[in-house]
Amino acid sequence: MSGVHKSYGPHEVLHDISLTVAPGQVLTLLGPSGSGKSTLLRTINHLETIDAGAITIDGEYIGYEWRGSKLHELPEKRVLQRRTRVGMVFQNFNLFPHLTALENIIEAPLSLKRAKKAAAIAQARELLAKVGLSDRADHYPRQLSGGQQQRVAIARALALEPDVLLFDEPTSALDPELVGEVLGVIRELAHSGTTLIIVTHEIGFASEIADHVVFVDHGRIVEQGPPEQVLRAPRHQRTRDFLDKVL
Repeated sequence: MSGVHKSYGPHEVLHDISLTVAPGQVLTLLGPSGSGKSTLLRTINHLETIDAGAITIDGEYIGYEWRGSKLHELPEKRVLQRRTRVGMVFQNFNLFPHLTALENIIEAPLSLKRAKKAAAIAQARELLAKVGLSDRADHYPRQLSGGQQQRVAIARALALEPDVLLFDEPTSALDPELVGEVLGVIRELAHSGTTLIIVTHEIGFASEIADHVVFVDHGRIVEQGPPEQVLRAPRHQRTRDFLDKVL
């Protein structure tokens, strides 16, 4: 991300955001509600357009292309093709209620013609095993707990083998006793070398798994660095005030 700005009318939500995430890195985004974290995340896969700046993955623009000296937004079909490079796990799962867990996972690979049905089913079963849900393949979302639904959502995001996986407060809609099972899956992904960008309020979890922590407030990056510096010895008073309230 380079010099990214985003406004809704006169309200500037993101101001001059510049970030670099290396392959295999785990980056966590922290900040108060309304600070722009979720909007920042949604710009990465072009669920939100940007007003200025640029976002690239391995040099490829997501949602835009150069024509002459200007960036122009791509047609929706091409946006969808490039968006497959970025998996996203939402707060509220967003599973299709009329599809089973397995059907939710194979939907995108089949609709995008990325795999034959037999191969997609085999991959889905592997992913369900990876998130500890081998025995829930034929269950519908209404038959699953919130934690199980979120683990299916993670498996679904992994089905397209994205370059980077985005998590938008993945445990915020869960009962406290279900948080651990979802964090466990994310922890395994972090250890496997998957590139992760995570918006979270779980400070202890961020401290444990993050390679890099970014603190955002009022749409600006206030402070960033390794977790031992940002979370244990923050340089900015605003970061210290935030951590004092949430810890």
